[in-house]
Amino acid sequence: MKKFVIGFLFLLTACGATQTTAQTNPTILPDLGPAPELENEIWLNVDSPLRLADLRGKVVAIDMWTFG
Repeated sequence: MKKFVIGFLFLLTACGATQTTAQTNPTILPDLGPAPELENEIWLNVDSPLRLADLRGKVVAIDMWTFG
């Protein structure tokens, strides 16, 4: 039980330190303009090719890889 309490306190301390650092030192990312259109010919696990206009307003994670 003692190890659990110590681990929990460590977790709370680590989370608090991360939030404080993020609030005091914000990172400003440059605006690189609009994203280029997706121009792949082959898509896996989809019925039709994806277009950025179809994905607007959705949260999307893109994992790009190649055979080789």
